Amino acid sequence: MTPRRTLATAGRVLLQIRNDPRTIVLLLVVPSLLIGLVAWIFDETEVFASIGPAMLALFPFIVMFLVTSISTLRERRSGTLERLLSMPMGRGDFILGYTLAFGLLAVVQTSVAVAYATLVCGLEIEGSVGLLFVVAVADALLGTSLGLLASAFARTEFQVVQFMPGLVFPQILLGGIFLPRGQLPGVLEVIGDWLPLSHAIDALTAVATGDEDAGYVWLRVFFIACWVVGAVTVGSLTLRRRTS
Repeated sequence: MTPRRTLATAGRVLLQIRNDPRTIVLLLVVPSLLIGLVAWIFDETEVFASIGPAMLALFPFIVMFLVTSISTLRERRSGTLERLLSMPMGRGDFILGYTLAFGLLAVVQTSVAVAYATLVCGLEIEGSVGLLFVVAVADALLGTSLGLLASAFARTEFQVVQFMPGLVFPQILLGGIFLPRGQLPGVLEVIGDWLPLSHAIDALTAVATGDEDAGYVWLRVFFIACWVVGAVTVGSLTLRRRTS
């Protein structure tokens, strides 16, 4: 792996996305609109104040997973990846380039979503907004890395969607959005505690409510980072040149 090849891959991905307005809208606008919809649904209640941080974790995570996995898969289906790997470029350069490109997009996406949730939807943040932003970016990067991992095994866009029940839905159900994990059956609580989205939700909620110190939050960011590194590593090792 070399920084030059990684940066070249990231630049090519960003150029492609810049020329695709629909993907830009999906990445930068849709998560905020969904957060706004949830805030509107619970406009006359205090519910959004409690679930708003979880929505900041949920919607960017799902969108980044879908866009990253489908975009990477198209590189294989079109033969682009095979041509790139026939040159002096390794799988690591390709995966890290994609991670860097979508990581930059995740920063922009998070900035828009956090600003919209706090300034437009009225989500009150008792803790540090900067720390909230860091956790939200880590969460979006988690969606990116799991999307890269899914694309390494999928053969079609439909198969990417089929990975959602295995990689995404359990994290939503066991993450504490619908029911606090402490009230789940014991086995499900243990599983939920090991899923990274649970820690993103916990960290965002802790920052929003100001109930925990920064050490508690940074520990969860570290846990998410370990999942990101692991997913990117496995994805780079298992990535095939093209679908058969």
